[in-house]
Amino acid sequence: MPFYHYYGRDAYGVPVEGKMRGATEKEVRGKLEKKAVHAKEVKQLEGWLYQDVPVLQRQNPKEMVLFLRQLATLLQAGITLVESIKLLAGQMQSRQWRDTLAAVEEDIRGGTAFSAAAEKHRNLFPPLMTNMIKAGEAGGDLDEVIERLAVYYEKQYRLRQKVLSSLSYPLILAGASMAVVIFLLAVVVPTFADMFAGFQAELPWITRFVLTLGNVVSSLWWLLFPLAAAGIAAAALIRSRREYLYWWHYVLLRTPIVGGVLQKAAIARMSRTWSSLFASSVPVLQAVSIVERVVGNEVLATVIRDSRKSLEKGESLADPMNGHWIFPPMVTQMVTVGEKTGSLDQMFDKIADFYEEEVDQATDRMKSMMEPVLISVLAVVVGVIVASVAVPMFEIFDTIE
Repeated sequence: MPFYHYYGRDAYGVPVEGKMRGATEKEVRGKLEKKAVHAKEVKQLEGWLYQDVPVLQRQNPKEMVLFLRQLATLLQAGITLVESIKLLAGQMQSRQWRDTLAAVEEDIRGGTAFSAAAEKHRNLFPPLMTNMIKAGEAGGDLDEVIERLAVYYEKQYRLRQKVLSSLSYPLILAGASMAVVIFLLAVVVPTFADMFAGFQAELPWITRFVLTLGNVVSSLWWLLFPLAAAGIAAAALIRSRREYLYWWHYVLLRTPIVGGVLQKAAIARMSRTWSSLFASSVPVLQAVSIVERVVGNEVLATVIRDSRKSLEKGESLADPMNGHWIFPPMVTQMVTVGEKTGSLDQMFDKIADFYEEEVDQATDRMKSMMEPVLISVLAVVVGVIVASVAVPMFEIFDTIE
């Protein structure tokens, strides 16, 4: 939400000036009137010091779903667009959404189209949404388009949550296992090293190995911080360069078990997006460009980019997909049939339904497979550490007897 500089006089005629945040100039003037300040001038401040931090403007998928579902319900109930947005602006929990919707409402009341008003706030209204809204305004079926958007983002949200939950569980379990192992090596094992040093007997190889490993971990623990910083820097570099991001996504897609889930999720997202855009009568080339930006996987985006170039040459959308390893034959065949019959929206809808179901099943299988594997690995590692301490103690007891 921007800052505004104001100048005017208070209720006693004393000149006052200052800064105030507000979604629009009208909102700032309204706040000043409540404070009995007559503003002669209200001007938006420019510069990075007066801009919101981009990290705090990240779109919340759950809030997006809530907004679209409620807007679709209000429009279908016969409430006008501007009144619907006014109602939602007053009840959204997020201050960012309230301020943005208030600004959108003011623009619409001033004669601006909904799509044009939404395009001013790309942090909350992505290109996919604004283009579908624009198509709905042109076709006179805005309520149906909003309903379609609500269904789309609901399915995308559920798909994203399903994938994240299936991946986060093994990652948390692996992280906890690693923390336990590091604690045993850095804290517990060194306490036994002093005790074993007093014995003259030669220690078993497994004990010598674990003690050496424990000394290394306890002496180099400080490396965890620069390694974590290096990992964050590497992640930022990968996200900033398309070629690096391509190879990162390629490695993830080729990873056993996890790669299959990510591939199915990416195809489901792509197909659902294409289906929604085509069903809303968004022009084909424009729809392909939007899908390329929102698909979320650079390997898939590269093929879609080739498909866009193929369409620009007057060739088939499916030609670049044929033979590419990321697209199963079923997908390319259905896209080819959809092109020939003029039913791409229906074909992509069927592909999305199929792969969303596949993701559900694949994530359940992945959880059931990875949990026992990780637990078994942890049991083996902890067992080796315990054995390295127990074996020499048993030998010492035998010697004493």
